[in-house]
Amino acid sequence: MPSLIAPSILACDFARLGEEAAAAEKAGADWLHLDVMDGHFVDNISFGPAVVAAVRKRTSLPLDVHLMIARPDHFLPRFVQAGANRITVHVESEARHDVAATLAAIRAAGCGVGLCVNADTPFEAAEPFLGDIDLFLVMTVHAGFGGQKFIAENMSKVAAAADRRRHEGYSFHIQVDGGINAQTAAEARSHGADVFVAGTSVFGQADYVAAIRALRGETAPAPL
Repeated sequence: MPSLIAPSILACDFARLGEEAAAAEKAGADWLHLDVMDGHFVDNISFGPAVVAAVRKRTSLPLDVHLMIARPDHFLPRFVQAGANRITVHVESEARHDVAATLAAIRAAGCGVGLCVNADTPFEAAEPFLGDIDLFLVMTVHAGFGGQKFIAENMSKVAAAADRRRHEGYSFHIQVDGGINAQTAAEARSHGADVFVAGTSVFGQADYVAAIRALRGETAPAPL
């Protein structure tokens, strides 16, 4: 699969939210990634449906909404209405809602269906749902905060997902999120990832075009 780059809005200049979304699109981004955090499922608060709706007005890119919230089943309709194209929920929130039912509800709403595992969650937790999803997200940092160091050990989950995708004939994307730069994107790509969420590696750079090209592997990454 070709490499898709999904800049994370969480790292943009929120005083210029619309301009940043438009700039990422102009620079060649494939999707925009929106991390929704409620202060319960993870120890941070980001934004809600109103911000998703505001971004929707400023870009034609697919909006890849990652719900790091305790009750994604309850809030799901609001993000659909706000303009999400793809919605990802966590397998770890199963104690609060029925994951399979929530995935089915996302599908019924006409959105792409994503499932995420946290950095410390085994791949096996997601296996029962792999036939029902369009995207499998492997967190390569601990969910909730940006700026963390890439956890290379989680490449085993990426490789396991790629193996299952190949052997079962699945077509889901494999996405990585956390500590993604040109070097770590190349490592994840070598294990089978094809969608790369990047925050400061895009929005923290002076040249968004060059940053996205580097993440896509179109230019050689700088040595570590």
